[in-house]
Amino acid sequence: MATKRTTTKPPKAPVPAQPAECQPCGGTGNVAVTVRVGRKRRPVGQQDGLCLNCLGTGTDSES
Repeated sequence: MATKRTTTKPPKAPVPAQPAECQPCGGTGNVAVTVRVGRKRRPVGQQDGLCLNCLGTGTDSES
């Protein structure tokens, strides 16, 4: 004989929402920074720099 179940299953935990991408870096964590040289500070190129909005995580902060 089968016994009847007297307890209920625990509810499933809700899936957390994915955080939004950071707007300035597009979710990569890097932004282009202009490199300047000489006394007149002429721009000569660009290099990757840390995104100051998300601090390299790639997700938008909620504050």
